[in-house]
Amino acid sequence: MPTVAPLDIEGHVLAANFLGDIPVFVAASGSIHRLDGGEKVTEAHQGLLACVKDSSNQTLVTGGEDGKVLRIAHDGTVTELAHVPRKWISVVAAGPQGAVAYAVGKTGYVRLADGTVKEFAEERTIEALDFAPKGLRVAAARYNGVTLHWIGTTGAPVDLDWKGAHTGVTFSPDGRFVVTTMQESALHGWKLDSKSNETRHMRMTGYPAKVKSLSWSAKGKWLASSGAPAAIVWPFAGKDGPMGKAPLELGTRANIMVTNVAFHPAEDVLAIGFVDGMILAVRTADGKEALLRRPGKGAITSMGWSANGKLLAFASEAGDCGVVDISA
Repeated sequence: MPTVAPLDIEGHVLAANFLGDIPVFVAASGSIHRLDGGEKVTEAHQGLLACVKDSSNQTLVTGGEDGKVLRIAHDGTVTELAHVPRKWISVVAAGPQGAVAYAVGKTGYVRLADGTVKEFAEERTIEALDFAPKGLRVAAARYNGVTLHWIGTTGAPVDLDWKGAHTGVTFSPDGRFVVTTMQESALHGWKLDSKSNETRHMRMTGYPAKVKSLSWSAKGKWLASSGAPAAIVWPFAGKDGPMGKAPLELGTRANIMVTNVAFHPAEDVLAIGFVDGMILAVRTADGKEALLRRPGKGAITSMGWSANGKLLAFASEAGDCGVVDISA
């Protein structure tokens, strides 16, 4: 059984991750907790709504009820990237070359590393943003689909339409696919064909609950999702992605829902967090399971691996967090 270093934080914890080799836990209250030779706390926001990791420079990008977009370094240093007074920032994304995106209502903003801010507008509220892995291209999820915007070029936006409310969006690591989470307990995907500018739809349905967590495997062969009593893992290795293929179901537990998924940084091993606080690690190749954490107080809300894949930080909605050492 792996060793677990527990940490109790008051209230809901939004994100758990590693910045370098330092575990960092982000509380909805706005405080950032670092395990760096003991617990260290930085008060960043007055109410924190969104948090993503910027892997290119090992920082966090956060948005808050105070209208601020912040970059938080591994040592707790806070840099203000944007401030929109009297607005809540609940949508943020980290992109290549130090770019950061955020949204307020129907307006999206991309702040480049030199401080230049580019703006784009949608007809409906922007629910989520993600950067393509190469080039400054942003996907904005909205009602009835996704819009792809080139930042810094005059290329026309591309609309990917599908009826319904799209609440989250992610590019595949190779940039060939865009996938959204939907209000109606489903995923929807588009295959982007750069030659003909055509797109093909991918419907991924059958979930008993809304999908709130997605994770791509290291090489982009698999896309894992929450929203069922197992992790639903779709195959993306072929040229058409999951079209016509059944997903894997990993870590099945009778009626206990998966709330968070996180693929290992190098291996095809998936960490699966459940509504009762349990965490399993499961191999995609053979479904072999290892128990990483017994049930706890609250549903697992976030997990993040260290770069070497030996440590897993986890957070829960009840504030019982910690780090699992799987090398022990």
